[in-house]
Amino acid sequence: MGTGFIVGPSCERRTMELADAILKRRSVHEYTNAPISRLMIQSLIDAAIQAPSAMNSQPWAFCVFLDRRRIDDLSDQVKDWLLNQTQQAPSELNQALTEILTDPGFSLLHHAPALLLILAKPSANQAIEACCLAAENFLLAARDEGIATCWIGLSRPFFDLRSTKVELGLPEAYRVVAPIILGYPKAWPGSPGRQPAEIRWMD
Repeated sequence: MGTGFIVGPSCERRTMELADAILKRRSVHEYTNAPISRLMIQSLIDAAIQAPSAMNSQPWAFCVFLDRRRIDDLSDQVKDWLLNQTQQAPSELNQALTEILTDPGFSLLHHAPALLLILAKPSANQAIEACCLAAENFLLAARDEGIATCWIGLSRPFFDLRSTKVELGLPEAYRVVAPIILGYPKAWPGSPGRQPAEIRWMD
């Protein structure tokens, strides 16, 4: 039986235990064509903003894209920008990345039906850390609702460019922290496993 955890007026009743959501969350790259409603995303954001922040500053802002064609266009823009960056700084890692980026069938945003950007406001202490905490809340709340997500860290530098923020109408002083795609999964991947934690107990 679920926790029945409710956050805000727009959130729906939660159905999973917290431990289940933590253990079953996965980064998903294949999505169905089913759209994600604004109400559902509002519900997930309501969960995200319950995250702690220094002095309760709540230094986050959110930008949501629900047009798959626009998301695919942004994906192409990010690929082109990243490819240019890797070619300017040759390395073994960048060579491997170049092979992925030059694959015409590869979509960096995986044709997801929704894209969320979590942004940090510049006026608060530890704003980036707080936005990361909000992002984790969002990922777990999404898993609770049967919605898959993936934090696309490779795309963050592109979305944080001044030119990109101007194009998207985002405040230039805000920092893009977490680009997260989401949608209903074609399948849930299995666990990749985790190494034991390194712990130093201090007696």
